[in-house]
Amino acid sequence: MGRKKNIDKKAIEEHIYGILVALGEDPEREGLRDTPERVANMYQEIFAGIAYTNQEIAEMFGKTFEADMDFRTDSKDAIIVKDIGIFSYCEHHLALMYDMKVTVGYLPNGKVIGLSKIARIADMVGRRLQLQERIGTDIAEILSLVTESEDVAVIVEGCHSCMTARGIKKETSKTVTSTLRGQFQEDEVLQMMLYR
Repeated sequence: MGRKKNIDKKAIEEHIYGILVALGEDPEREGLRDTPERVANMYQEIFAGIAYTNQEIAEMFGKTFEADMDFRTDSKDAIIVKDIGIFSYCEHHLALMYDMKVTVGYLPNGKVIGLSKIARIADMVGRRLQLQERIGTDIAEILSLVTESEDVAVIVEGCHSCMTARGIKKETSKTVTSTLRGQFQEDEVLQMMLYR
């Protein structure tokens, strides 16, 4: 699926100006005069992942280690990275999803990805209008593309301001989603490694 590569900052500025007017504010007052531009700059940063497909993110962060590592094609040693902090925005309310922690695990299939690349993939996936469930499946898909392993797991835990600050207003609620593929679906030992 092709995506638009550039965020239209000018259009965002115009729309934010209109939202301020619709809220009954004066966009020309001192505190708001530069707000449309500031919001456009912020959106360009926090929604950077919209510009890339999962395949393109896999190519961006796809450097793996093969011959110089002790991992063999038949190795079943799990690699698990826990508590990767990310944020995202809910596509339903444009509300912040915060205090998000991502756990990613995989079984190498002859290729090992650098640990910082796993964090970069999680971060870039979060920088889209998202659903928490999709964050997990996107990260799992990208990691499978990079490592060529079908044995991948992603656990995401986070707070949603669309639940904590509006509507039901349950400030202590957290949402946990899991994407388990390959051996992570059946192997209880692997699952325990993810959740402890």
